Amino acid sequence: MSDLLVLRDGDDVAVATRDLTPGDRAVTPDGSTVVVHGDVPRGHKLALRAVATGDPVRKYGQTIGVATADIAVGDHVHAHNLGFDPGEREAPLGGTRTELVVPDGPRPTFRGYRRADGRVGTRNYVAILTSVNCSASTAKMIADRFPQDELDAFENVDGVIALTHTSGCGLVPDSEGGQVLLRTLRGYAAHPNVAAVLVLGLGCEMVPGSALAARSGTVADLGMPGIGAPDPAESSGLLAGIPEDTVVRSMTIQETGGIRATVRAGVEEIRAMLPTVNARQRTECDVSELVLGLNCGGSDGYSGITANPALGWASDRIVAYGGTSVLAETPEVYGAEHLLTARATRPEVAKKLLDQLEWWRSYMAAGQGTLDNNPSPGNKAGGLTTILEKSLGAVAKGGQADLAAVYDYAEAITDRGFTFMDTPGYDPVSVTGIVAGGANVVVFTTGRGSVFGCRPTPSIKVATNTPMYERMSEDMDLNAGRIVDGTASLEEVGAELLAMILAVASGEQTVSEELGIGAEEFIPWHLGAVT
Repeated sequence: MSDLLVLRDGDDVAVATRDLTPGDRAVTPDGSTVVVHGDVPRGHKLALRAVATGDPVRKYGQTIGVATADIAVGDHVHAHNLGFDPGEREAPLGGTRTELVVPDGPRPTFRGYRRADGRVGTRNYVAILTSVNCSASTAKMIADRFPQDELDAFENVDGVIALTHTSGCGLVPDSEGGQVLLRTLRGYAAHPNVAAVLVLGLGCEMVPGSALAARSGTVADLGMPGIGAPDPAESSGLLAGIPEDTVVRSMTIQETGGIRATVRAGVEEIRAMLPTVNARQRTECDVSELVLGLNCGGSDGYSGITANPALGWASDRIVAYGGTSVLAETPEVYGAEHLLTARATRPEVAKKLLDQLEWWRSYMAAGQGTLDNNPSPGNKAGGLTTILEKSLGAVAKGGQADLAAVYDYAEAITDRGFTFMDTPGYDPVSVTGIVAGGANVVVFTTGRGSVFGCRPTPSIKVATNTPMYERMSEDMDLNAGRIVDGTASLEEVGAELLAMILAVASGEQTVSEELGIGAEEFIPWHLGAVT
């Protein structure tokens, strides 16, 4: 293993594979050496060539910023001498097409739950879905009445989870925020990993339980005051039907007689659901039924070198077989959007992504910020300096496949292939949108050590580096750091990850599921004025 990784010919910087100190002679992959001038932590950047103040600095074959001071060969390149470059980047509206090859041999399969609408679940949950924060505590009390030992008699039931949130009232009903919340809650009610849902409200909120529990109709039909019928083009995302074989019940605390009475009634409702849910059986399903969510958190200098491209390899393989993958976190593709728009199958797909980025520029400006406020302090400690560098590594999760569709937050994912969803970069809000869209498996890459979960969808956590994996092995599912260590190739780790995705889709638990975490990470994106 060399001391430095050079990612593309012509790059101005390399990535350190170990902690470097002044005077070290760091070895590059071709055997040449660079004398190190200062401390360079593992995962950080070392200059391979001199860069004058104001000149661009290249990594991944792309500009990651401009030098804010003269940089000499062997210098540590980070926030003290590298700054954000807001320069224009041409974003083509398609034109780059990649033909993904399906490998010879039998097609992979997994054992999932086929629902009445044709989608396939990887889990079989009973969900208590709250229409408003006022019913959150009551929902948790009901779920707490079903510990694992009570569910042991129902081997096909993965659990009873309370999906609570902090909104549901005080929003302008026909605002963007009201629509986003409704779309998110409906997406969870209709999710293929949910076999039964108890919709629980207070009784006087903006989003009545009837709007979430109904299987069809417009929002106007469902008693949403102030919200008219949606645009037909958006109806599949806003009012996606709950499958006919999903058991649906709803109640309100006010009508039922208060918290204690509602807990008693809710427990009885769920006990009545359990035999029906338990009767569902896993069946053999083709790999093309996977809807894979791609996300990252606590990224570091290795994210774009190990875990993210290995996930991109697995994503490409699933797409080649006719499945679906979903990239997200719009603020974290800023600076790399041209790599995605070039792969768009149609100009309007690329244009929608660019429109979303323009919305984000305005949104950040209204909040007195800019998109280059990223990376986070943890990202910077791990070696990432600018949002351009972070984004170039983040898009690697999407592999090389053509970009087939771009979705709004929590919109139902209906296209097959590699797709994108507009979400914030904040992990739980981002993944909540992806799951609401229908992702039945999520892979979450991390360099600093995220402890993320996202029930009812299993979350596979992939470490980008071996030291963190060894330190937090009880919270990680796979170590992609072996790619840098030289003990496994990118393709080998990608193949391991694909095999793990199929095993988890068939019921194998992830480490976050073993710990029982994931319900608290249900956080719909809060947009708009609260009155």
